[in-house]
Order: sequence, then C-alpha cells, then structure tokens
Amino acid sequence: MLQDQPLTISALLRTFLRPISLTWFLMLCETALTALIPLLIGFAIDGLLAADTNALLQLAAVLAVLIVVSVIRRLYDTRVYGTIGVELGKALTERSAAVPVSTVNARLEMSRELVDFLENQAPAVMASVIQLVVALVVLFAFHPFLFGATCAATVLMIVFYGASHRRFFRLNAEYNQQTEQQVRILETAQPEGILSHLNRIRRIGIRLSDTEAYVYGAIYTAMLGLILFNLWFAATNMEITVGRIFSIISYSWEFVEAALVLPVTLQSWSRLSEIMERINQTSDTA
Repeated sequence: MLQDQPLTISALLRTFLRPISLTWFLMLCETALTALIPLLIGFAIDGLLAADTNALLQLAAVLAVLIVVSVIRRLYDTRVYGTIGVELGKALTERSAAVPVSTVNARLEMSRELVDFLENQAPAVMASVIQLVVALVVLFAFHPFLFGATCAATVLMIVFYGASHRRFFRLNAEYNQQTEQQVRILETAQPEGILSHLNRIRRIGIRLSDTEAYVYGAIYTAMLGLILFNLWFAATNMEITVGRIFSIISYSWEFVEAALVLPVTLQSWSRLSEIMERINQTSDTA
C-alpha cells in the first residue's frame, strides 16, 4: 500500500485517509463534549444552590454520551493504527535491502513513532486546539481581561519553545544516529566499545532532558501565572456566582493543559522530521 511513496506522515494520511478520518472524527466529538463539562458543572452548581436540577440532568446526559463515544473510539483506534504499523514496517523492510540488519532494526523502532504520532499526538493537538478555542471564547464571555491574560501567556509559551527548536532537532539526530549503531556495537562484544556507546546514549539523553526541563519550567511559570491572575481577577473584580467562578478557573486550567500539548507536539515533530529523513534513506548513515 505504501510502495513508491516516501515513508512520511503525509503519505500515511493519504493512504489511510478514511479510517484515520473516522478515528479523528470520534476524537473531535469526544473533545467537544469534554470541553462543555466545566461550564455545565458551573451551571449545575448554581442550579442546585437554587434548588433546580435541570442543569444537573443535562450534565449527566452529556457524561453518558461522552462515555459511549470514548469507548467506541478506543476500540476502533487500536485496530486502525495496528494495521498502519504493519504496512509501514513492511514497506520499510522491503526498500532496505542494502541496509545492514542492525540499522533496519533501529529504523523499524523509529518508524513506530510515526504511527504513534497519528494515533496519539496529532489527535491530542486537535483536541487541544478545540479546548483552547472553547476556553478563550468562554473566558472572553466572562471578561475581556481574562481573554487578554490568556493570549499573553500563549505568546510567552511560543517564544520559549521557538528558542529551543533547533537544539531539539540536533540532539534527536545525534540520538538516532547512535541508536542505529547499537546492534553492530553489541556484536563486537568489546566491553570498552559497548560502555562508550551506552555512555554516549546517556549523555545525549541528559542533554535532551535538561533542555526539556528548562523550556517546560519557563512555560509552566507563564501558565501558572495565568491561573493565579484569573483567580485573583475573578474573585476581586467581578460580581459573579460561585458556579461561574468555578467555570472560570476550570477553563483557565483547561487552557493551560491544552496549551502545554502544543510545545510537546512541536518537540515530537522535531524528532519525527529527523526520523523521516533517516528511514527514507536506502543506505546506511554510519
């Protein structure tokens, strides 16, 4: 199914468009229902305080539908992406006849990250975009200042990640290059060479982890500052009910959770870009 096509995310999307589209549609339905829950909880709180159970029943109905959609999506996802993984592995091995087995083995492991991206990270990005839009609309409806603070935190997040993108790409390239040599190094049975290889993998992993820690520390600082500001502003500058204050804080936190998906995905894309270059080579990169 993938013959004569580059092994890329776009090629997988073209080849398996219908099943992937269905899984993503179910995911979007699940996300839309999930995005409504904090608002419905806030309405339910205010309704119960006024001895009105209508909002609570609406919340229960949405939760019931959410459970059904979530179960169906997960059952279908496993089958679809399992098939895609088989076809991708088959195509990769067929076009790697001139590549050492150790390198093919490493590239097969790397290629699974493309399927994982389609199954988990791409849907997570779409879900986060929906959550971001819903959160922004709701917060703007409550007060423009809440919306402005949210936008400012988003700009800071983008700046922090953009400054580290090239470093992530370079470190992932070094990691993948070393991984391709692993089986070959193990076959030499030389303790010094094996130890050197393992230490190099360790050093690259530490540099990647340190970069992630600094970037996400800065992003978390900006986002938690947003939560504190919105809580302070809602409690001291707005005349609203307890239920609506709950909704404001819930959507502020939901925005933070959704926003944090984006830099994680961008980092994954940096790694995938390097992997796609590597697995489409028909010779060893050593």
